[in-house]
Amino acid sequence: MKPIKSLGVAAVLFVQFATARAAEPGSSPDQPAVRVEKDVTYLAAERAEKADLYLPPAFEPGRKYPGIVIIHGGGWTGGDKDGAREKNIGTTLASHGYVCMSINYALAKTGSPTFPQNIRDCKRAVRWLRKNAARFQLDAAHIGAIGGSAGGHLTALLAVSGPDAGLDPSEDAEYSCRIQAAVPMYPHCAASWEGQVPPKPYPRLPMFAKSQAEAPALWDSASPIKQLSKDDPPLLILHGTADKTTPLDQSTRFHEAAERIGVPSELIVIEGAPHSFHLQPKQRDLRPDVLRFFDKHLRPHR
Repeated sequence: MKPIKSLGVAAVLFVQFATARAAEPGSSPDQPAVRVEKDVTYLAAERAEKADLYLPPAFEPGRKYPGIVIIHGGGWTGGDKDGAREKNIGTTLASHGYVCMSINYALAKTGSPTFPQNIRDCKRAVRWLRKNAARFQLDAAHIGAIGGSAGGHLTALLAVSGPDAGLDPSEDAEYSCRIQAAVPMYPHCAASWEGQVPPKPYPRLPMFAKSQAEAPALWDSASPIKQLSKDDPPLLILHGTADKTTPLDQSTRFHEAAERIGVPSELIVIEGAPHSFHLQPKQRDLRPDVLRFFDKHLRPHR
Protein backbone atom coordinates (compact mmCIF):
# COMPACT_ATOMS: atom_id res chain seq x y z
CA MET A 1 0.00 0.00 0.00
CA LYS A 2 1.28 3.49 -0.77
CA PRO A 3 2.09 5.96 2.02
CA ILE A 4 -0.94 7.53 3.67
CA LYS A 5 -1.70 11.04 2.52
CA SER A 6 -2.72 13.53 5.19
CA LEU A 7 -6.20 15.06 5.26
CA GLY A 8 -6.18 18.65 4.10
CA VAL A 9 -6.65 21.34 6.74
CA ALA A 10 -9.58 22.79 4.83
CA ALA A 11 -11.43 19.51 4.98
CA VAL A 12 -10.88 19.29 8.73
CA LEU A 13 -12.41 22.75 9.21
CA PHE A 14 -15.67 21.56 7.73
CA VAL A 15 -16.02 18.82 10.34
CA GLN A 16 -18.50 19.54 13.09
CA PHE A 17 -17.24 18.11 16.34
CA ALA A 18 -19.54 16.96 19.13
CA THR A 19 -19.43 14.67 22.14
CA ALA A 20 -21.71 11.65 22.45
CA ARG A 21 -22.43 10.72 26.06
CA ALA A 22 -23.23 7.29 27.48
CA ALA A 23 -26.94 8.11 27.16
CA GLU A 24 -26.84 7.12 23.49
CA PRO A 25 -29.02 4.08 22.65
CA GLY A 26 -27.21 0.92 23.59
CA SER A 27 -24.84 2.50 26.07
CA SER A 28 -24.62 1.79 29.77
CA PRO A 29 -23.83 4.02 32.78
CA ASP A 30 -20.31 2.62 33.08
CA GLN A 31 -19.58 2.99 29.36
CA PRO A 32 -17.21 5.92 28.71
CA ALA A 33 -18.28 8.77 26.48
CA VAL A 34 -17.31 8.50 22.85
CA ARG A 35 -16.43 11.36 20.54
CA VAL A 36 -18.56 12.05 17.48
CA GLU A 37 -17.70 14.04 14.36
CA LYS A 38 -20.86 14.79 12.39
CA ASP A 39 -21.41 15.18 8.65
CA VAL A 40 -17.89 14.47 7.46
CA THR A 41 -17.33 14.68 3.71
CA TYR A 42 -16.01 11.37 2.38
CA LEU A 43 -17.30 11.47 -1.21
CA ALA A 44 -16.95 14.22 -3.81
CA ALA A 45 -17.62 17.70 -2.41
CA GLU A 46 -20.83 18.04 -4.41
CA ARG A 47 -22.34 14.84 -3.01
CA ALA A 48 -24.96 15.34 -0.29
CA GLU A 49 -24.16 12.04 1.43
CA LYS A 50 -21.92 12.46 4.49
CA ALA A 51 -20.57 10.32 7.33
CA ASP A 52 -20.59 10.43 11.13
CA LEU A 53 -17.47 9.29 12.96
CA TYR A 54 -17.69 7.55 16.33
CA LEU A 55 -14.29 7.67 17.99
CA PRO A 56 -12.86 6.13 21.19
CA PRO A 57 -12.94 8.41 24.26
CA ALA A 58 -9.24 9.19 23.73
CA PHE A 59 -6.41 8.06 21.49
CA GLU A 60 -3.56 6.51 23.44
CA PRO A 61 -0.08 7.47 22.19
CA GLY A 62 1.45 4.82 20.00
CA ARG A 63 -1.70 2.68 19.81
CA LYS A 64 -3.48 1.82 16.58
CA TYR A 65 -7.24 1.27 16.39
CA PRO A 66 -9.16 -0.98 14.00
CA GLY A 67 -11.84 0.62 11.83
CA ILE A 68 -15.50 -0.21 11.23
CA VAL A 69 -17.83 1.03 8.48
CA ILE A 70 -21.49 1.11 9.59
CA ILE A 71 -24.02 0.83 6.75
CA HIS A 72 -27.63 1.78 7.47
CA GLY A 73 -30.71 -0.05 6.21
CA GLY A 74 -33.88 1.25 4.60
CA GLY A 75 -34.66 -0.90 1.59
CA TRP A 76 -31.93 0.79 -0.50
CA THR A 77 -34.30 3.78 -0.78
CA GLY A 78 -34.30 5.29 2.74
CA GLY A 79 -32.64 5.24 6.13
CA ASP A 80 -29.92 7.42 7.58
CA LYS A 81 -26.47 7.24 9.16
CA ASP A 82 -27.93 8.85 12.29
CA GLY A 83 -30.55 6.17 13.00
CA ALA A 84 -30.99 4.61 16.44
CA ARG A 85 -29.46 1.31 15.29
CA GLU A 86 -26.44 3.06 13.83
CA LYS A 87 -25.91 5.13 16.99
CA ASN A 88 -26.22 1.96 19.06
CA ILE A 89 -23.56 0.22 16.99
CA GLY A 90 -21.26 3.25 16.75
CA THR A 91 -21.25 4.07 20.46
CA THR A 92 -20.88 0.42 21.46
CA LEU A 93 -17.89 -0.23 19.22
CA ALA A 94 -16.18 3.15 19.68
CA SER A 95 -16.35 2.79 23.45
CA HIS A 96 -14.43 -0.48 23.02
CA GLY A 97 -11.65 1.07 20.97
CA TYR A 98 -12.91 1.04 17.37
CA VAL A 99 -12.87 3.95 14.92
CA CYS A 100 -16.37 3.79 13.45
CA MET A 101 -17.70 5.51 10.33
CA SER A 102 -21.48 5.54 9.85
CA ILE A 103 -22.22 6.50 6.27
CA ASN A 104 -24.99 7.77 4.08
CA TYR A 105 -24.80 6.44 0.53
CA ALA A 106 -26.67 6.80 -2.77
CA LEU A 107 -30.36 5.93 -2.31
CA ALA A 108 -32.61 4.83 -5.12
CA LYS A 109 -35.74 6.60 -6.24
CA THR A 110 -38.28 5.53 -8.83
CA GLY A 111 -36.63 6.12 -12.19
CA SER A 112 -33.22 6.77 -10.55
CA PRO A 113 -31.46 3.43 -9.98
CA THR A 114 -28.36 3.48 -7.79
CA PHE A 115 -26.68 0.10 -8.18
CA PRO A 116 -23.71 -0.18 -8.28
CA GLN A 117 -23.23 3.39 -6.99
CA ASN A 118 -24.46 2.41 -3.51
CA ILE A 119 -21.87 -0.34 -3.04
CA ARG A 120 -19.19 1.89 -4.56
CA ASP A 121 -19.97 4.50 -1.89
CA CYS A 122 -19.42 1.82 0.77
CA LYS A 123 -16.09 0.94 -0.79
CA ARG A 124 -15.18 4.63 -0.92
CA ALA A 125 -15.74 4.76 2.85
CA VAL A 126 -13.19 1.98 3.39
CA ARG A 127 -10.69 3.83 1.22
CA TRP A 128 -11.38 7.09 3.07
CA LEU A 129 -10.52 5.45 6.37
CA ARG A 130 -7.26 4.12 4.98
CA LYS A 131 -6.46 7.46 3.36
CA ASN A 132 -6.96 9.20 6.72
CA ALA A 133 -5.43 6.50 8.89
CA ALA A 134 -2.75 8.75 10.39
CA ARG A 135 -5.32 11.24 11.70
CA PHE A 136 -7.23 8.55 13.62
CA GLN A 137 -4.30 6.27 14.56
CA LEU A 138 -6.13 3.71 12.45
CA ASP A 139 -4.79 0.22 11.84
CA ALA A 140 -5.31 0.33 8.08
CA ALA A 141 -4.74 -3.42 7.78
CA HIS A 142 -7.78 -4.20 9.94
CA ILE A 143 -11.10 -2.70 8.86
CA GLY A 144 -14.51 -4.34 9.21
CA ALA A 145 -18.11 -3.52 8.35
CA ILE A 146 -21.53 -3.99 9.92
CA GLY A 147 -25.04 -3.15 8.75
CA GLY A 148 -28.66 -4.22 8.93
CA SER A 149 -31.27 -5.11 6.30
CA ALA A 150 -30.29 -3.29 3.07
CA GLY A 151 -27.17 -2.29 4.98
CA GLY A 152 -26.66 -5.96 5.79
CA HIS A 153 -26.79 -6.76 2.09
CA LEU A 154 -24.25 -4.04 1.30
CA THR A 155 -22.06 -5.19 4.21
CA ALA A 156 -22.06 -8.73 2.85
CA LEU A 157 -21.39 -7.52 -0.70
CA LEU A 158 -18.57 -5.29 0.54
CA ALA A 159 -16.99 -8.35 2.13
CA VAL A 160 -17.19 -10.69 -0.84
CA SER A 161 -16.88 -8.53 -3.97
CA GLY A 162 -13.33 -8.29 -5.24
CA PRO A 163 -11.88 -6.26 -8.12
CA ASP A 164 -13.07 -8.80 -10.69
CA ALA A 165 -16.70 -8.03 -9.85
CA GLY A 166 -16.43 -4.61 -11.48
CA LEU A 167 -17.85 -2.85 -8.42
CA ASP A 168 -14.75 -1.05 -7.15
CA PRO A 169 -14.79 2.77 -7.45
CA SER A 170 -12.17 4.51 -9.54
CA GLU A 171 -11.37 7.18 -6.95
CA ASP A 172 -8.40 6.74 -4.57
CA ALA A 173 -7.51 3.45 -6.21
CA GLU A 174 -4.13 3.44 -4.47
CA TYR A 175 -5.98 2.46 -1.27
CA SER A 176 -7.55 -0.98 -0.92
CA CYS A 177 -11.31 -1.22 -0.37
CA ARG A 178 -11.16 -4.80 0.93
CA ILE A 179 -12.29 -5.44 4.50
CA GLN A 180 -11.12 -8.05 6.99
CA ALA A 181 -14.35 -8.96 8.83
CA ALA A 182 -18.09 -8.40 8.30
CA VAL A 183 -21.28 -8.57 10.36
CA PRO A 184 -24.32 -8.63 8.04
CA MET A 185 -27.52 -8.33 10.09
CA TYR A 186 -30.70 -9.85 8.58
CA PRO A 187 -29.32 -9.29 5.06
CA HIS A 188 -30.66 -9.99 1.60
CA CYS A 189 -27.93 -12.28 0.29
CA ALA A 190 -29.41 -13.95 -2.78
CA ALA A 191 -30.80 -12.01 -5.72
CA SER A 192 -33.69 -14.46 -5.97
CA TRP A 193 -36.28 -16.19 -3.83
CA GLU A 194 -35.53 -19.56 -5.39
CA GLY A 195 -35.82 -22.50 -3.03
CA GLN A 196 -38.02 -20.66 -0.54
CA VAL A 197 -41.35 -21.97 0.67
CA PRO A 198 -43.79 -20.76 -0.44
CA PRO A 199 -42.05 -19.64 -3.63
CA LYS A 200 -42.64 -16.11 -4.88
CA PRO A 201 -41.07 -13.96 -7.59
CA TYR A 202 -38.40 -11.51 -6.53
CA PRO A 203 -39.85 -7.99 -6.69
CA ARG A 204 -38.53 -5.35 -9.04
CA LEU A 205 -36.23 -3.13 -7.00
CA PRO A 206 -35.77 0.62 -7.59
CA MET A 207 -32.00 0.36 -7.22
CA PHE A 208 -31.79 -1.66 -10.44
CA ALA A 209 -32.34 -0.09 -13.84
CA LYS A 210 -33.81 -3.36 -15.14
CA SER A 211 -35.66 -6.36 -13.79
CA GLN A 212 -33.89 -9.58 -12.90
CA ALA A 213 -35.21 -11.20 -16.07
CA GLU A 214 -33.93 -8.30 -18.19
CA ALA A 215 -30.48 -8.07 -16.58
CA PRO A 216 -29.56 -11.29 -14.77
CA ALA A 217 -25.82 -10.50 -14.80
CA LEU A 218 -26.42 -7.15 -13.09
CA TRP A 219 -28.52 -8.80 -10.39
CA ASP A 220 -25.95 -11.56 -9.93
CA SER A 221 -23.25 -8.93 -9.37
CA ALA A 222 -25.34 -7.63 -6.45
CA SER A 223 -25.81 -11.09 -4.90
CA PRO A 224 -23.36 -11.87 -2.09
CA ILE A 225 -23.93 -15.59 -2.61
CA LYS A 226 -22.95 -15.28 -6.27
CA GLN A 227 -19.82 -13.28 -5.38
CA LEU A 228 -18.44 -15.58 -2.65
CA SER A 229 -14.86 -16.84 -3.02
CA LYS A 230 -12.57 -18.78 -0.72
CA ASP A 231 -10.40 -15.76 0.09
CA ASP A 232 -13.29 -13.71 1.53
CA PRO A 233 -13.06 -12.40 5.12
CA PRO A 234 -14.78 -14.00 8.14
CA LEU A 235 -18.52 -13.45 8.55
CA LEU A 236 -20.81 -13.17 11.56
CA ILE A 237 -24.42 -13.24 10.35
CA LEU A 238 -27.27 -12.22 12.68
CA HIS A 239 -30.93 -12.99 11.95
CA GLY A 240 -34.21 -13.37 13.87
CA THR A 241 -36.76 -16.15 13.50
CA ALA A 242 -39.67 -13.65 13.53
CA ASP A 243 -38.34 -11.59 10.60
CA LYS A 244 -41.26 -10.88 8.26
CA THR A 245 -39.24 -8.72 5.86
CA THR A 246 -36.13 -10.74 5.03
CA PRO A 247 -36.59 -14.51 5.30
CA LEU A 248 -34.14 -16.29 7.61
CA ASP A 249 -33.44 -18.54 4.63
CA GLN A 250 -31.44 -15.70 3.04
CA SER A 251 -28.90 -15.79 5.87
CA THR A 252 -28.94 -19.57 6.17
CA ARG A 253 -28.14 -20.02 2.48
CA PHE A 254 -25.37 -17.42 2.61
CA HIS A 255 -23.82 -19.00 5.70
CA GLU A 256 -23.94 -22.51 4.22
CA ALA A 257 -22.51 -21.34 0.90
CA ALA A 258 -19.62 -19.63 2.71
CA GLU A 259 -18.85 -22.71 4.77
CA ARG A 260 -18.86 -24.95 1.70
CA ILE A 261 -15.93 -23.06 0.17
CA GLY A 262 -14.02 -22.56 3.41
CA VAL A 263 -14.92 -18.98 4.32
CA PRO A 264 -15.12 -18.70 8.13
CA SER A 265 -18.77 -18.05 8.90
CA GLU A 266 -20.92 -18.00 12.02
CA LEU A 267 -24.70 -17.66 11.98
CA ILE A 268 -26.50 -16.57 15.14
CA VAL A 269 -30.25 -17.08 14.96
CA ILE A 270 -32.17 -15.07 17.56
CA GLU A 271 -35.39 -16.82 18.53
CA GLY A 272 -38.36 -14.47 18.31
CA ALA A 273 -36.40 -11.46 17.05
CA PRO A 274 -38.12 -9.44 14.28
CA HIS A 275 -36.56 -7.46 11.45
CA SER A 276 -34.43 -4.37 12.10
CA PHE A 277 -33.04 -4.93 15.61
CA HIS A 278 -29.86 -3.31 16.92
CA LEU A 279 -27.20 -4.95 19.09
CA GLN A 280 -29.54 -5.27 22.06
CA PRO A 281 -32.85 -6.80 20.99
CA LYS A 282 -34.92 -7.82 24.00
CA GLN A 283 -34.37 -11.49 23.13
CA ARG A 284 -30.55 -11.38 23.49
CA ASP A 285 -27.73 -8.94 24.09
CA LEU A 286 -25.58 -9.32 20.96
CA ARG A 287 -22.83 -6.91 22.01
CA PRO A 288 -20.58 -9.64 23.47
CA ASP A 289 -20.92 -11.70 20.27
CA VAL A 290 -20.11 -8.80 17.95
CA LEU A 291 -17.21 -7.56 20.08
CA ARG A 292 -15.80 -11.08 20.38
CA PHE A 293 -15.95 -11.48 16.59
CA PHE A 294 -14.38 -8.14 15.72
CA ASP A 295 -11.74 -8.45 18.45
CA LYS A 296 -10.73 -11.86 17.12
CA HIS A 297 -10.35 -10.77 13.51
CA LEU A 298 -9.41 -7.10 13.73
CA ARG A 299 -7.18 -7.21 16.80
CA PRO A 300 -5.00 -10.26 16.13
CA HIS A 301 -2.17 -9.10 18.41
CA ARG A 302 -4.28 -8.03 21.36
